[in-house]
Amino acid sequence: MPFKETDRLEEREALVQAWKSGMYRVADLARRFGVSRPTVYLWIERQASDESLSDRSRTPHEIPHRSDPEMMGEVLRLRREHPHWGPKKLIAVLRSRDPDKAWPAPSTAGDYLKSEGLVTPKRRRNREVLEREPLIKPAYAGQVMTADFKGHFRLGNGRYCYPLTIADPYSRFIYAIEALDSPSTMEARPVFERIFRKHGLPEMIVTDNGEPFCAPQGFARLSRLSVRWLRLGINVRQTRPGRPADNGRHERMHRTLKAETTRPPEKTRPRQQRRFNGFRFTFNHERPHESLGQRPPASIHVDPVRKLPRRVPEIVYAGHFDVRRVRHGGEIRWLGDRFFLSQCLAGERVGLEEVDDGVWSVYFGAKLLGRFHERERVLR
Repeated sequence: MPFKETDRLEEREALVQAWKSGMYRVADLARRFGVSRPTVYLWIERQASDESLSDRSRTPHEIPHRSDPEMMGEVLRLRREHPHWGPKKLIAVLRSRDPDKAWPAPSTAGDYLKSEGLVTPKRRRNREVLEREPLIKPAYAGQVMTADFKGHFRLGNGRYCYPLTIADPYSRFIYAIEALDSPSTMEARPVFERIFRKHGLPEMIVTDNGEPFCAPQGFARLSRLSVRWLRLGINVRQTRPGRPADNGRHERMHRTLKAETTRPPEKTRPRQQRRFNGFRFTFNHERPHESLGQRPPASIHVDPVRKLPRRVPEIVYAGHFDVRRVRHGGEIRWLGDRFFLSQCLAGERVGLEEVDDGVWSVYFGAKLLGRFHERERVLR
């Protein structure tokens, strides 16, 4: 049974009285009362200086690391506004809003959120790190655009929504999130044209291998959309099938987009688009990114230098190229035969460059489509 405070006081007073009697040494008192000799000296000194023999509070007068309840209240309010933000992002935003305050460390904020039941431990999963080996590593903001369709889903009214997303992998800046009715060239092309007019032309666009970015038939799997980009002087690259890490930063953004805007989905497409717009603004201008030094993407993003021309010029080849016009069916005439390239190239000009004896490289702009072998009469 634990000692009560009154029992402790009586025992300490008895120890002091026994010392005053002069009959006991310190070692004798220590053995008799079951305490250490420094403890005996402590209570004798306390009594000699008329101090209380009660237990003193161990709580320090000041706790420098204790968090201000008002500050924790602001952390809690911001977390409720952005339930998917972690403590690092929350503290980074609060520090940017009021740098003069002594905001707590992210670990302290995380402990507080956990005590409030706002942190759910995540299961450890053996999964690929998306950003480990990207296909393209841009050197500066605006050099590359990545584009993809986030997985389609049903709206509340039962209709499908196909979100088209366009971003800058260097700064993580999102150019567009468009709720489309289908992943078609007819719907996607106006979105890209609007982005090009507003922001400029990148040097390269990286996409996956699906429609409308690629066509299953034809050399280099060119689509009408990618042909348009090549005429604008934009290099086109596709990720490897089954390799999401090739476009890992874009895929990671999709995961956040899905969690914050589609669970649950809105009832109609206009309402879903407003939700996408709100997410894009917050992601670009408010949400800090750890790899950017806890800065939002808009703080480092710079638009591409090249502007969209009013008229798209026809591709010009060097003088040593043999130029052929692609016929209506997608083929070219060469050495008396017809060779199919792609129906998406109908009406366009391609250039043939001899790279070896009887071997010709076939280009559309800077894009190598294949090689023609004269002896075998095949285009590979």
